[in-house]
Amino acid sequence: MSDTEALLGDLHAESEELDGLVAGLPAEEWRTATPAVGWTIAHQVAHLAWTDARAVQAAEDPEGFADEVRKAFAAPERFVDEGAERGAADPPAALLERWREGRERLTRVLAAQPPGARLPWYGPPMSVMSMVTARLMETWAHGQDVADALGARRTPTARLRHVARIGVRARGYAYAARGLEPPAEEFRVELTAPGGELWTYGPENASQRVTGPALDFCLLATQRAHRDDLAVRAEGPDADHWLDIAQAFAGPPGRGRRPGGGAA
Repeated sequence: MSDTEALLGDLHAESEELDGLVAGLPAEEWRTATPAVGWTIAHQVAHLAWTDARAVQAAEDPEGFADEVRKAFAAPERFVDEGAERGAADPPAALLERWREGRERLTRVLAAQPPGARLPWYGPPMSVMSMVTARLMETWAHGQDVADALGARRTPTARLRHVARIGVRARGYAYAARGLEPPAEEFRVELTAPGGELWTYGPENASQRVTGPALDFCLLATQRAHRDDLAVRAEGPDADHWLDIAQAFAGPPGRGRRPGGGAA
């Protein structure tokens, strides 16, 4: 099995876990508010379906996707919400089916890409592996919003390593999104995986360090929990500042969460 096939398998498993949370919901429960302000469960699933469709378009119709990018740049604060709003207006059964069909199509399209292919996106072009990882990260993060809305507790899995890796690699972007210059020094990040092993990133002798459970770091980097509610710790002023602004996703800085799990 290739690395891409294995990663696509993890994306499938992550999607199926979220599917299991929403598939049996009565139609009215799709209108349940989630921690993301103004977003219901339907908005969360609609956003995933919309983003999967844009990823397929990026691979199959780069010129059409370029038009979508221009629209996004013209309304950077609205285009994501507007896409979710349109999808959330569909009947839940139709929305669920569209999401299922879209993610299956995305898997086929990405699996068929030639070696070394790079796909346009809302920032720099992405490799196929990076695109799949980003889709997994988003699926996990929006799945967390749905789980929180339903009061469901998800069991952390080794798939979190993909989310953690994006969170670490996006350190520079978290500064750039706020018009800040990132520190030149590399950081050391040591995260305890769900299975107990240690996931490490950066030089072992770095003076700026971040440690803690991988789950907590992923919740922080996707802005699904407030730093005060998590067991992620920093050593050094630059690492400490990074934990205040960490952002694994593209786009403007998010609102994050208030302490105690409330929406910002």
